[in-house]
Amino acid sequence: MRFSYGLCALFCSSLLLASCGNIKKEAKYPTRPDGSGSNDIVYTDEERSTIFGEGKGLSARLFGDGEEEEGKAGSGIGVNSFLWRASLDTISFMPVASADPFGGVILTDWYENPETPGERFKMNVYILDRQLRADGLRVSVFKQKLDKSGWRDLAVSEKLSLDVENTILTRARELRVQQASAE
Repeated sequence: MRFSYGLCALFCSSLLLASCGNIKKEAKYPTRPDGSGSNDIVYTDEERSTIFGEGKGLSARLFGDGEEEEGKAGSGIGVNSFLWRASLDTISFMPVASADPFGGVILTDWYENPETPGERFKMNVYILDRQLRADGLRVSVFKQKLDKSGWRDLAVSEKLSLDVENTILTRARELRVQQASAE
């Protein structure tokens, strides 16, 4: 007797399709329970012990729950929210290449001022702390000048970085005062 692979494949696939037609299970998705069953999972907003420690769950720890304590401003992000917003406000004229609110890093792309063509700047802002402190912020400024061979790196005075840091700190203090007066 000769065995036909095509006939066997046709038979197996039709058997498989026929068996799928008899499944009549309805998919169940987790929803907020109505409290009628004893096996219902209860979704609550009350404090509980989790793998992240006592208190609210992961989303409340990452994004904040609206109940920030004094000194914990910015609990929704990994760094101080006043420093974060002040940094973005201060460098808003430059194109932002990357912004990581959990790591506290803002990297800009090169910015060429139309008033000084042939000269461009780039900044890296590092927010190092969750508290509004002067030592919780570092700014690195880079400068290039265009010559016949292309863009050439230039030395930048440390004073320029300190001036940008002071501008950010001043803006952060203003934001904090605005929030305190609004409450």
